[in-house]
Amino acid sequence: MATLYTHQAANVRKTWLLMASFFAVVIAIGYFLNWYYNDPSIMYVAIGFALFMNVASYWWSDKLVVSMTGARPADSQEHRELINVVENLAITAGLPMPKVYVVEDAAPNAFATGRDPKHAVVAATTGLLSILDRTELEGVMAHELSHVGNRDMLVSTVAVVLAGFVAIVADLFMRSMMWGGGDRDNKAGALFLILGIVGIILAPIAAQLIQLAISRKREYLADATGALLTRYPEGLASALEKISHYNRPMRRANNATAHLFIADPFGDDKRTLGQKISNLFQTHPPAADRIRILREMSK
Repeated sequence: MATLYTHQAANVRKTWLLMASFFAVVIAIGYFLNWYYNDPSIMYVAIGFALFMNVASYWWSDKLVVSMTGARPADSQEHRELINVVENLAITAGLPMPKVYVVEDAAPNAFATGRDPKHAVVAATTGLLSILDRTELEGVMAHELSHVGNRDMLVSTVAVVLAGFVAIVADLFMRSMMWGGGDRDNKAGALFLILGIVGIILAPIAAQLIQLAISRKREYLADATGALLTRYPEGLASALEKISHYNRPMRRANNATAHLFIADPFGDDKRTLGQKISNLFQTHPPAADRIRILREMSK
């Protein structure tokens, strides 16, 4: 029988399997570029640039996200219940007390960010605080603290590094092709060259799909861990129901931070026809699936 622990373990395994897929893509691209140019220095430049940009973004992630979302520190009087809920859950989870922020927005949502548990930030919108009761708020905050405890920020940052690396290398290669770079024009390498070019074109798309899939797996894992923390899965399930009924976007919705929120900050209005046909490019799993799994855990 599936339990909170088996769901958690399964999602961890799936997340690392997806991460391994990134490494396979990187190795394949590196092999092709070394063969085509016979010059590994291009690889070193691309890797160095991708690592620098993404590590810098990771190091200041909390400040960047707070600024981009317009969040402000929670008031010790006005938001006393939110602060108490986060403090109690942090003690229960054995985590340092994170900074608590509030976003002035009618759309119910919440997020967590920060490079590690000692530098974590959790935030809730005013819309979320206005519609949830205490047990539902505990479920949402437990979900966000689970992202902190599960080191999801580290996993997602590694995914961003690898996806960014693939995209940069692919772009460099395609530009060099237009400039007439490379000297592998012998017949023996013609087929390999064609296959390599096709792979380079498709690699960024595959990398983005894997990155988004990791984001969705992280949400399932945080749901399971949050329910384990509160010992009341129905609290989060009920909160997700209320959140999903509000389908309008946040005022400052941003693609760069969308994966951090407990629900898609763009709402259903953002979805194009193609995205509604398939959820491959969604950063969040369907709310109905998450609610169903949580309620199965309660049985």
